[in-house]
Amino acid sequence: MGTATNKSLDQKLSRILANPACGDFIIADAKDADMAGGMAAPGKSPEHHAKEGHFRTLQEYRDIIRENVKQGLVDIMLMSASTNEVLTMQDRIFENSHVTPAARANDTTDIHLAMGSVYASEKSRPFRSATIDHIMCGEVDCREPDIAGGQKPCRGADLGLYSITFNNNLERDLEAINAYKQFRLDAERKGFRHFLEIFNPNDCGDACPTDLGRFINDNIVRTLAGVVGRGRPVFLKIPYHGPAAMEQLAAYDRSLVVGILGGSSGTTFDAFHQLWEAKKYGARVALYGRMINNSEHQLTFIQHLRWLADGDVTDPAEGVRSYHASLEKLGIRPYRSLSDDLMATLRGSNYGASGGGKTKTAVATTGSASVTPTATVTPTTTPTSAAKSVLDANGEPDFSTMTAAEKIAWNRAKWDRVFG
Repeated sequence: MGTATNKSLDQKLSRILANPACGDFIIADAKDADMAGGMAAPGKSPEHHAKEGHFRTLQEYRDIIRENVKQGLVDIMLMSASTNEVLTMQDRIFENSHVTPAARANDTTDIHLAMGSVYASEKSRPFRSATIDHIMCGEVDCREPDIAGGQKPCRGADLGLYSITFNNNLERDLEAINAYKQFRLDAERKGFRHFLEIFNPNDCGDACPTDLGRFINDNIVRTLAGVVGRGRPVFLKIPYHGPAAMEQLAAYDRSLVVGILGGSSGTTFDAFHQLWEAKKYGARVALYGRMINNSEHQLTFIQHLRWLADGDVTDPAEGVRSYHASLEKLGIRPYRSLSDDLMATLRGSNYGASGGGKTKTAVATTGSASVTPTATVTPTTTPTSAAKSVLDANGEPDFSTMTAAEKIAWNRAKWDRVFG
């Protein structure tokens, strides 16, 4: 677990809990996509062409993880259990690094995203491929160190991500929180820490919440109210639903360190503005998966995230311009022109969303203040045609006139879940 070097995560969490205004911010690189996305999880290879489906190999994906850990600007590297075994236990890349290794500790059915599958469209069911012992030591039962012989087992990660999807369905949600309870008890007995991820509903049918931010906030505080300190998550990972929802949750209990997940790639401005704004309203952690993995140059992208998180760059648009200037110096052609990359977009936020098909909404020509309204950069998507016919005068859904199918279509379009 890399105990030879003090971990920046532990230091920052201690300072944040003592003083939430201390300025510290935690960044995680979410490279656990192989537990959801299958062949496409590592991202497109440089040789990828539109219809050929060339993706990076798992080895290339792990080599990028090595590079990003070596850079040392992220605080957490989140991996699948199998990658954790290779990089943490076998290659020991975290032993002399302040970066903390972590592994995805469960993989609910709503992130089973095999090509052609329909699992993610059905109500989430709890499931765990990995066991805590396998994450911590690569064996079904972790063994104690052989003190007399001076041998210590090579240790894996002692931190994991556990996710829950609330669908406002009593049977399924009760099943989910019961599974979480069993995980917490197991984790506490084994000295395994976790952070808690709450996904947007993936299939809420006729019971879709109209205020999703409040729905998620309420479920978080209700679920954790009965959990004492030893069993509580070290921080939260939730979709960013704008300033009001973030400020509400961050202010409720200062012992809850709130983090955001990134969502689909969007533009560089989308990524930078989301981190900047979420931090402004109380977030102290950002976990970016596709935003980092799909960038032109991951090390440069991470560097700019760190500058924004630490206040060295104070304006998202400034960060985008700096990022493009850095790419030019490296001789790397950006995916978009600078003017297009300064656009805020309505991003598809489900894990399987493609990078295309986004609607441009505003240009950040003079800084972040020019993005209006704020809602244009929160994770939403354009309603489907099935729901467009039942909008009220303000362009919002009129649930009283919707059929069950239309409500599901609206929910899937606007509140597609986010993964990493």
